[in-house]
Amino acid sequence: MRDGLRFQKGDILAIGLVLVLAVFAFCLFLPENEKGTRVEIYRDGVLAESLPLWEEREITLEGDYTSVITLRDGRVAVTSSDCPGEDCVASGWIDRAGRSIVCLPNGVEVRVVGDSDVDFVVG
Repeated sequence: MRDGLRFQKGDILAIGLVLVLAVFAFCLFLPENEKGTRVEIYRDGVLAESLPLWEEREITLEGDYTSVITLRDGRVAVTSSDCPGEDCVASGWIDRAGRSIVCLPNGVEVRVVGDSDVDFVVG
């Protein structure tokens, strides 16, 4: 009769080491969102303002509803709005490039953008 396949102590250590190295490599090359450098405010899809993220400022946008956008301490938030649901206010503070806050009823989008080393994209 054949003896079943059994792992030796060294086999288990080797498998564990490979798994640890795989997780380490994954974490090492995992892209991070870069800290944003600018805030772009769009109104109905059109760029209305572009400001440095580090600027201390409060902007009031009036339309069907009123939205108050606050820049403070290198981050931005919609701090007040009278739109239904106020989802934009619940989005909280953002500071990473690629993040955005949207107020659909008022047609407002607040984007955090950053500097990129990419010159062009092929595809």
